[in-house]
Amino acid sequence: MLDSKLLRQDPTAVAKALSKKGFTLDVALYSSLEARRKDVQTRTETLQSERNASSKNIGKAKAAGEDIAPLLATVSTLGDQLDAAKAELDGVQDELQAMLHGIPNLPDEAVPAGTSEDDNQQLRMIGTPPKFNFEPLDHVDLTAGGALDFETGAKITGSRFTVMNGAVASLHRALGQFMLDTHTREHGYREVNVPYIANADSLFGTGQLPKFADDLFKVEKGGTEQLEGEAAEQAPEFYLIPTAEVTITNIYRDRILDGDQLPVRNVCHTPCFRSEAGSYGRDTRGMIRQHQFEKVELVQVVRPEESWNAFDELVSHAETILQKLGLNFRAMLLCGGDLGFAAARTVDLEVWLPGQSKYREISSCSNFLDFQARRLQARFRAEAKGKPELVHTLNGSGLAVGRTLVAVLENYQDGEGKIQVPDVLQSYMGGVTVIDLAAGD
Repeated sequence: MLDSKLLRQDPTAVAKALSKKGFTLDVALYSSLEARRKDVQTRTETLQSERNASSKNIGKAKAAGEDIAPLLATVSTLGDQLDAAKAELDGVQDELQAMLHGIPNLPDEAVPAGTSEDDNQQLRMIGTPPKFNFEPLDHVDLTAGGALDFETGAKITGSRFTVMNGAVASLHRALGQFMLDTHTREHGYREVNVPYIANADSLFGTGQLPKFADDLFKVEKGGTEQLEGEAAEQAPEFYLIPTAEVTITNIYRDRILDGDQLPVRNVCHTPCFRSEAGSYGRDTRGMIRQHQFEKVELVQVVRPEESWNAFDELVSHAETILQKLGLNFRAMLLCGGDLGFAAARTVDLEVWLPGQSKYREISSCSNFLDFQARRLQARFRAEAKGKPELVHTLNGSGLAVGRTLVAVLENYQDGEGKIQVPDVLQSYMGGVTVIDLAAGD
């Protein structure tokens, strides 16, 4: 959430910055609401002061033996006016808060202008696409013998769900374990295990709600139909997590950390669930865009002055996984139009997929600055008796496990239905060096 003081000071400048994201801030509406808030707040404070003064006069008049009936009537009238003013103030503040909740984070100055992924800026490329003496297959054709069973996944649940079998299922598991081990043993992350279901407060804190409710799977709970009235209205809403970012970052909601506890580095391997409401018709083939997939998520909570160094470091941690796997990839700085709601700056890592002859996103690393922290009220004290300050939060995929599986299958194919297991994964596969898809491994 943006700092309301920043909006009040210069809404026009904020609107100009947000235009880089393709967001139009209604400055006239905001200014009108803010003017109403100031007017009603001043009126409320004046009525409160008048009511307090009149109440004191009642005591004085009573002590002097005077008739207090007129004063009582005045206090009663002022009380009614004050109640009405407070209700009006609450209404205006609710409107302002609702508007504020829908305003995205400001893009960092380094974010290039642009309207879509076509305008993203390449920062670097690591490695080169492999050359084959045969026509490489995509992961769907490679696993047509049943290692990836899309038909059964659709039968069990629906489209965009997959059943993995045999050595490919083991390879998928090995990738997740390899990523966790690398981040915990080499990059200094602490492994955490978090719930796969989050409440609405948690999703609000990281910015998924209220704007992106359609992208979530809401959980319909048994038993709530027995609740009535106020109890039913107050029953919490639950959602399957779209990313472990939600649950890990919310560990620090409504907390004040000691300065010496920072930086926090957490890593977690979870399934993720997305309805892909805005992506129907896109990537319907294979595992690129699934309703259920797995990710190894990196989350950092840091002091503001350490924020950008931490961001560069986090990106390098995700890159390390791709380098260890020997995969060609590029790092892309997202333009304003492709930048997420809560992000100030994002670098996507895109891996080369020979079967598609294109680069595809495999990790997205973002710095949210204090945007999430303000919604979460996640703070720290630099000194024992110091004033609490907002932390900065960052996260990135380290990596998306299913897409990494796809990349390994397509880049390590030999043209005869076999997949060479990358060296770093062989110990996780019990020494297996080759997966023979043709033999039904």
